[in-house]
Parts: sequence; structure tokens; C-alpha cells
Amino acid sequence: MKTAVVTFPGSNCDRDMWVALRDVSGSDPVKVWHGDADLPKGLDFIALPGGFSYGDYLRSGAMAANSPIMRSIAVAARSGVPVLGVCNGFQVLTEAGLLPGALMRNAGQTFICRTVSLKVENAQSIFTRAYSADEEVRIPVAHHDGNYFADDETLDRLEGDGRVAFRYMQNGNGSRRDIAGILNEAGNVLGMMPHPERAIEDAHGGSDGRRLFESVLGLLENA
Repeated sequence: MKTAVVTFPGSNCDRDMWVALRDVSGSDPVKVWHGDADLPKGLDFIALPGGFSYGDYLRSGAMAANSPIMRSIAVAARSGVPVLGVCNGFQVLTEAGLLPGALMRNAGQTFICRTVSLKVENAQSIFTRAYSADEEVRIPVAHHDGNYFADDETLDRLEGDGRVAFRYMQNGNGSRRDIAGILNEAGNVLGMMPHPERAIEDAHGGSDGRRLFESVLGLLENA
């Protein structure tokens, strides 16, 4: 299995993501730089990590979404390669048009850094099949611009198509309909503000995030 972690200027969770993928898959992920024109051949999974790409200038994720590598990531995503965007990675995916909506400044205008309770809304996606529907999981968040916004028509479509993957059980950032993570229409792209890569081992505060990686990587390994 061949996984990759993309690093942008200002990424600061790429190492955490790399370690999580290595721990679950047993293989070292490929490190991909934002300025690369092409992805390595034969990738099975791509992760866009958290951080503050380009210092969050213009809008969070806006400049990173125009990085050279994003063209190749868009092609890979549209061909069916699983793509995970966490925190800033989620922001990049929305700015790149791979997921609908936008991430705005938290409703309280403050940076939120704590472990939160999420409800697993869709337990049938490639990313969530190791969870149970309506299960409560505990995953850390750390963001200033995590307030998910989309118009009512888009939100209704996400709900109707079962593309809301996770919801906040206590909404601390103002996200519409308590949305914490969403899927694209094909179900192979997931964007979420909480950090599953920070919830891999019980000794480090919890392991509820591990099953997300086990879900998708296990499926790929058995494909």
C-alpha cells in the first residue's frame, strides 16, 4: 500500500499524519511537497494535514488550493483515490472545489483547542465503516476557522445524500447543522476539522481516530 502526506508552507500536522499512517499501514508514507507538479505513481491514499498553509493569508486554505500539486490531487480524487483533508486540509479541499461549502472564523472569534465529542453520522463510507452509526467518538480539535458554512440547498443535499460523516455533539465553533466532516459525491474524499491523527493511541489521550485510518487503509489492503 502506498500512502502520501502533502506538505504546504505552514503545515504543522504533517508529521503527526505521517506517523499515524505509518502506524496503521505498517509502511512509510511518501512525503509530497506543495510545489511538485505531479504525484508519485501508484498512490492508494492521499492526506492533506492541518496547519496554517501560507499563514492563512487571504483565506484559510485559499493559497494552498492553488499550489501546483493540487491539480494532480484533483485528478487523483476524481479517479477514485481516497483523499483525506484534516483541519487546514479540509479548508484546502473546499477552496479547491473538491468539497462544497467554506470554513469561516469560529463563532466565538477564538481559537479552540480541546478534545470534543462527535457523532458518527454515516458509518457506511470507506472512512467510517469501522464505526457504528450514531456512535460517540472523542477526537481533538485545534482551529480558529472551523465554522462550516454552506447554503440551505447544499446542506439539504449533503443531508439527503448521507454525506455528513461527523457532527459535533456540542457545537463550539458555530458550524451549520453541527457539521464536523463531509464527503464528496463519490464518497472517496473526506474533509473534517477534528484531528483523527491525534487520537491513535490510548496512551496519548485516546484512540478513536485510529478506526478512521483502519477503515480506509484496511479496505485498500484487501482490495
